[in-house]
Amino acid sequence: MSEDHDPGHVDGNALAGDLREIFAVDLTAATGQCSGCGYRGSVATLRVYQNAPGVVARCPHCEEVVLRLVRGRDRAWLDLRGTVSLEIPLPS
Repeated sequence: MSEDHDPGHVDGNALAGDLREIFAVDLTAATGQCSGCGYRGSVATLRVYQNAPGVVARCPHCEEVVLRLVRGRDRAWLDLRGTVSLEIPLPS
């Protein structure tokens, strides 16, 4: 049986409810870990540079790019490849 027909998984649409709940919160309170140096801190502590077509956020410890955000008229692109993890507090 090929992986495309593996009954042990469902497609990404199953994440819709959980992701909607997570991204409905203030992400500046989330704690991220830099993939460059391992620094852990809130998104609010990142150094943000806005003089580009998008926004670049760098680690305050090692200056590695942690997050990129580009907004268009009807969509946004979020690049978190500089982040090992993002711990997001959820409302009770």
